[in-house]
Amino acid sequence: MEITESGVKGEVICSRVEGSVAIIYAQGYLNKISGEQTERECRNRLEDGYRALVLNFSDTQIVNSIGVSILLGVIDAVEETNSRLCFCNVNNHTAQLFDMLGLTRHVYLAPTEEAALAWSSKDQTAGVAAAAAATAN
Repeated sequence: MEITESGVKGEVICSRVEGSVAIIYAQGYLNKISGEQTERECRNRLEDGYRALVLNFSDTQIVNSIGVSILLGVIDAVEETNSRLCFCNVNNHTAQLFDMLGLTRHVYLAPTEEAALAWSSKDQTAGVAAAAAATAN
């Protein structure tokens, strides 16, 4: 398993690939700097052709309002490429925030990385067909 590191200004974002899924590890306090680096890594993985992303929050304690707006940018990028996005290992406080702000309408919250990988590897055809049918109505 190869772990890739990228970042600037002393902040490092780690990511790895498992099968057809890219896993990105958010770090520390998700604010402007770390949020932008996380978004950049997500967009890079989408550009590399990955259509399932897992954003692991196991090392993230706090997400501020700028971090949330950056995550909305990630959600938009994922939706524009007909990809899938899952957040995992989100602490209770942050999960409640994501739910209150409506992010959970667009992103599946998995309790663990293993659960996120299982969810991400499900047949994507059914989800795309259901989304197309809902849009047509």
